[in-house]
Amino acid sequence: MKFVYTATTKDNKTTSGSGEAASKEAMIASLAKQGLHPIIVKTDSGKKAALNKFTMGQKVKLKDLVIFTRQLSTMITAGVPIVRSLSTLQNESSSKYFQSVISGVTKDVESGTPLADAFGKYPKVFSEIYVNMVRAGEAGGILDDILKRLASQVEQDASIRKKIKGAMTYPVVILSVTVVAFFGIMIFIIPKIAKIIKDLGGPHSQLPIYTRVLLSMSNYMQHNALIILGVVIVVTFTGRWYIKTPKGKYQFHALLLRTPIVKGIVVKVAIARFSRTFASLMSAGVGVLDALDVTGGAIGNKVIEAELKEAAKEVKNGKQLSEPLSKSKNFPQIVSQMLAVGEETGQIDTILVKVAEFYEDEVDTVINSLASIIEPLMIIVLGSIVGVIAASVMGPIASLSKDIGTK
Repeated sequence: MKFVYTATTKDNKTTSGSGEAASKEAMIASLAKQGLHPIIVKTDSGKKAALNKFTMGQKVKLKDLVIFTRQLSTMITAGVPIVRSLSTLQNESSSKYFQSVISGVTKDVESGTPLADAFGKYPKVFSEIYVNMVRAGEAGGILDDILKRLASQVEQDASIRKKIKGAMTYPVVILSVTVVAFFGIMIFIIPKIAKIIKDLGGPHSQLPIYTRVLLSMSNYMQHNALIILGVVIVVTFTGRWYIKTPKGKYQFHALLLRTPIVKGIVVKVAIARFSRTFASLMSAGVGVLDALDVTGGAIGNKVIEAELKEAAKEVKNGKQLSEPLSKSKNFPQIVSQMLAVGEETGQIDTILVKVAEFYEDEVDTVINSLASIIEPLMIIVLGSIVGVIAASVMGPIASLSKDIGTK
C-alpha cells in the first residue's frame, strides 16, 4: 500500500515524501525508525496511486536481479558506500520499473533505513529469503559475502526454473494444438462428413457405434460451442483463483506430491532449495529456528513447508533438526543422515551445499529424461486421436461406398 506523508526531522525541519507499507501503523513505525516525527500520513490517491498500482503488477527479471546483486556485492567489497553504490547501479538496469525500485531503496537508505528494510518494501522484487539474508549480512558485518551467496542462489533458482519451463514448453504446445485441432475438426469438418455419410447410406443406414458416438459429440459441440467455451473459461479462472488461496494452494501442492513422475521433480527441487537456502542462512549466523522459518517460505511447496514448521517445533523442544526430518514423508533419508553428520561436525552449511549440488544434478537428469520421454508420448497421443477420428469416419464411408457399388 502506498502512503504520502508530511513529517518533521530532528532539526524541526518539515519534510514530505511517500513510501510503501502494509498499513498506516506500519508506515508510522517506519518513519519513526528513520528519525522522523509524522504529522500527516495518508493513503496515496489519484493518478500517482493508479500508476503505482500498475507498476506493482510488473516483475523484475531474475537475470536483472542477479546482475544487480553481484554488482552491489563488488562495489561494497571495494569500499564504495551503499548509497553511492545504489545510485550508480540505478541507471545500469534496462528495466524502468527496476530503476524506480532501486531509486526508492536509495532514498530510504539515505534517510537512515537499513538496507534490508528498504528491500523489504518491495516484496515482489526482493523475496523474504533475500531480505532476511541481507539483514543477517548487515548484522554480522558480512554483507558483501552474503550478496555473493545470494547472487549464486538466485542464479541456481533461475536455472532450475528455466530447465523446467523448457521441458514443459513442447508438451504444452503440442497439447494446445491437439485440443484446438480436435474442436476444429468436431465443429467444422465432421458435420460435413456426416452429411456425406447420410447421403450415401440414407437416413436408416446402420453405422458402427463409435461412429454414432463421434457424430453425436460433433452435433453437441456444434450447437453448444459457446456454452462449452464459457464453461472452460469459468473453470479455468475459478481453478486459478482457488489455487491462489491458502487452502487451494496446499491441496494443489499435495496433489503434485501424489502424482507419479511430477512428485520426483517437485521433491528434488524443494530439497535443493532447502539445502542451499538453509546453508546460506546458517553460514550468515542466523539461528536454526529463524533459518527454518525463512527457508520454509522459499521452498515453493506448502506441504513440505508445513513439515518444516512441525520440525521447528521439535527443534524448539531441544531436538536436533535431523531427528524430525528422518520421519518426514517427503525428505529423503539421505538428507537427514547428511544433516546429522553436519550437526556432529559443526559443518551444517558445508554439508548442505553438497546436498544441494547433488539434488540440482538430479533435477537436471530427471528433466532431461522427462523431455526425451514426453516428446514421443505426445506424438503417440496425437496420432491416436487422429487415428480414432479417421477410423470412425473413413470406415463407414468405405463400407457404404462398397455397398452402393454392389447394387
